[in-house]
Amino acid sequence: QTLGAAMSPVPFCFSIAMSASNPGGVEYLHENAKRPDVVVTSSGLQYRVVKSGEPSARRPTASSPCKCLYRGTLIDGVEFDSTAKRGPATFAPNQVIGGWTEAMQMMKAGDKWELTIPSELGYGARGSGSRIPGGSVLIFELEILEVLDESAYVFMGIDLSNRRSLLVLAGLIYLA
Repeated sequence: QTLGAAMSPVPFCFSIAMSASNPGGVEYLHENAKRPDVVVTSSGLQYRVVKSGEPSARRPTASSPCKCLYRGTLIDGVEFDSTAKRGPATFAPNQVIGGWTEAMQMMKAGDKWELTIPSELGYGARGSGSRIPGGSVLIFELEILEVLDESAYVFMGIDLSNRRSLLVLAGLIYLA
């Protein structure tokens, strides 16, 4: 289904999906969806392929750790996070916001995409800290450098081979 003949063909659910985004974000999503190089998924996620990896490159599963570079901005261009200064970050698609979870599982190693993420696939009405207000549409440039092997030590979604994960788990057990 589409929104109408006069508009670009975007999924009907796109209008529903962007309802939690603030008014400026809704307008941005609508205009961005008209670009010929932007793909809009049924969830409302928008992406544009900047660079493609090798056709035979690995694709991550939901729990495959991926070494990534990224830069996140609000629609006004204000950067709220970036790996530029600290180097690549490693995480699995099931450890991040919904828009990234969806996009990463469609990507492969070597791909670089620009993601435009409606609020409900990001941080929703609550936002995140002082840098991302509630209802914000997020723009990310995301590059998967490498898809890593999954750990054999994953229990209930927690990688027990990761020291940080073990500390978090120990804290949760202590609090219980």
